[in-house]
Amino acid sequence: MLYCLVDGHARTSTELAVVGEVSPSTASVHLARLKAEHLVKVLAQGKHRYYSLGSADVAAALEALNVVAGRPRDHFVPNTPSRLRLARTCYDHMAGTVAVLLHDRFRALEWLSAEPADGLEYDVTKKGVRAFDALGVDLAAARALRRRFAFPCLDWSERRPHLGGALGAALLHIVLKRKWVVQDLDSRALSVTPAGRRELRARFGVEA
Repeated sequence: MLYCLVDGHARTSTELAVVGEVSPSTASVHLARLKAEHLVKVLAQGKHRYYSLGSADVAAALEALNVVAGRPRDHFVPNTPSRLRLARTCYDHMAGTVAVLLHDRFRALEWLSAEPADGLEYDVTKKGVRAFDALGVDLAAARALRRRFAFPCLDWSERRPHLGGALGAALLHIVLKRKWVVQDLDSRALSVTPAGRRELRARFGVEA
């Protein structure tokens, strides 16, 4: 189960039970022990609980053991429909592959704080204030709302974070307003327009 999590994707206890070829109850016992030993951490989101490695040190130790054992590890392959996997709404913010890539790019560009405070919330750096303002995002209005400002929201299909909170909602509003994406009438899917592909590539180096 630990080796399965080295790829950086979070998984449910049910999925890890399948990986470990044990019953769900047995997997739960193992995961409780692994959590107690700080080898895994758990994120509760809605009715689901997602497990991931406890830290980069755990991953490094497993990678080192993997080299000694000479055992290849499988890659995570989502089974989400492709229309939803590329881009979709997650409540009032954007999710899917494009949203995860944008989240990673915001971190790389140092628009967001290096680590969310207590693992729960991001802040925007001085560089990020200028950049989001240039995009047309009203940070003051987003901060004034009675809700979390910005946090890493674990993506359903990618099992890596996209940007959630008031800032994520404001960003979705901007990309819809600029018609970088358009929303399907009968689903949560978002279609990236040709103009959106050009802008995402030029501004962020993100291929959609």
